[in-house]
Amino acid sequence: MGCMQKCEMSLGFESGSVTSDQISCSNQEQYTGWYSSWMPTKARLNNQGFGCAWLSKFNDQYQWIQIDLREVGVVSGILTQGRCDADEWITKYSVQYRTMETLNWIYYKDQTGNNRVFYGNSDRSSTVQNLLRPPIVARYIRLLPLGWHTRIAMRMDLLMCMNKCT
Repeated sequence: MGCMQKCEMSLGFESGSVTSDQISCSNQEQYTGWYSSWMPTKARLNNQGFGCAWLSKFNDQYQWIQIDLREVGVVSGILTQGRCDADEWITKYSVQYRTMETLNWIYYKDQTGNNRVFYGNSDRSSTVQNLLRPPIVARYIRLLPLGWHTRIAMRMDLLMCMNKCT
């Protein structure tokens, strides 16, 4: 009997165990009309059909998609895909996190102290996995697109470290 930490557990975007109220984005109040089909809640890995991705209303450096884990957890990786029905995806992004709503956002840094740039997708359907070494300990995670093909669009999931005990 013992416990071990497994660090490749999906948070559950694809399975639906991540609920819609845990996923938000920049300019969310403007998602009306046609854009209401592309809400951040559509950003689920392997989502298919119409509205199968989060589509940012604006294509600039000020957009983000945010996940509320509901409690502080250990995030060990990020999975991204492009939009399933169009050649639109993010090519690179940075990550911010915080443990409480009242704290400032912290950029995930590389070993030299610069904001780490993660490379994203090069097509609409492949899954790109970026592992976080060291993992992030936080409640809130934000992905900030830095580059994109055609427009900012993505499907995603997070990899978590969970204690598995026998």
